[in-house]
Amino acid sequence: MYKEVDINLQNDTLRIKFPTELTLYTISSLEKKIAETQKNIITKLFLDLDSVDFLDTAGAIFLHNLKEDFSKKDVDVTILFRDDSQQATLDLVEKNMHKSAALPKSPEHNILRVIGESTYKSYQGFISFLSFFGELFSSKLRYIISLKNIRFKEIAFEINESAIKAIGIIALTSFLIGVVVAYQSAYQLKLYGANIFIVDMLGISIFRELAPLITAIVIAGRSGSAYAAQIGAMKITQELDAMKTMGFEPFAFLVLPRIIALIITMPLLIFLADIMGIFGGMIVSHIDLHITPSLFMERFREVVAVKHLYVGLVKGPFFAFLIATIGIYRGLMVKDDTQSIGFNTTKSVVESIFAVIVCDALFSIAFTNLGI
Repeated sequence: MYKEVDINLQNDTLRIKFPTELTLYTISSLEKKIAETQKNIITKLFLDLDSVDFLDTAGAIFLHNLKEDFSKKDVDVTILFRDDSQQATLDLVEKNMHKSAALPKSPEHNILRVIGESTYKSYQGFISFLSFFGELFSSKLRYIISLKNIRFKEIAFEINESAIKAIGIIALTSFLIGVVVAYQSAYQLKLYGANIFIVDMLGISIFRELAPLITAIVIAGRSGSAYAAQIGAMKITQELDAMKTMGFEPFAFLVLPRIIALIITMPLLIFLADIMGIFGGMIVSHIDLHITPSLFMERFREVVAVKHLYVGLVKGPFFAFLIATIGIYRGLMVKDDTQSIGFNTTKSVVESIFAVIVCDALFSIAFTNLGI
């Protein structure tokens, strides 16, 4: 009885006598020893299984591959079986061994196919967004008709999460924007002796454009992404399905409170951004241009009409609706994997900022043509 493989080479004839077990657990050590014999030039090979007591399918596959390798080198291979069961095992393996077909080459994508596929995906996304919009407005109508369905507690919670907790970052960002704009403008204004006109520039630019845009961008990166991630996580954990099963409408409990809360608070956040931006500009004007705060405020009341403040505040609800809607829509588009959460959260921020900029451009064109 052999515990190790016996390899005997005489002239051009190789005889391999296998040990008592030819199984999954022994073939790895046999492969290394038999691989060394392939360096020799042989014409005949005998695979002796007379001492093999245990032969499993892994061992039979090993014998089959060994036979194939030597046969490709024009070696006459003979297998000496101990009994018919060993041959039956090898025959069964050879019968069911199928060489894997070559993988088909991926078709080359021409420009027309790429354009067609991207157009169709965009069309599907547009239809999906329209479906979401339709369901959103139908839910809003039911919400408004029956005031008892309004979730005041959820709206108050979202106001705290989306607005009150964002006051610090919005105030600091707006203050720094006011400082930077005033500082960069002060140098140019000093060249022409037009120091006092920094008040006009700061008041109109911050009220009409900078404060609404900065606030919207901060909220899109903070709250819009949070909406997408929260609802996406709820979709993965099947909480949305559980709500539907229990008879709760996700739009009434998750979507509308977030949208309403952001629409209510966005004008207030823009007003805060206005104050901090003007305050930052006033400090730089006093330090760099020697315009006292009292002179600054007097000039401010004379040249900056209140309509500029209203123009910025009017944009707030529209920006809020776009940010909340896109963030929630992207959350609902999350698939059943965590990678999809990151992908859709990123897209929600990018798309929200893009939508806000486009909306702001449309407002600017409209207000300019209307003379506002």
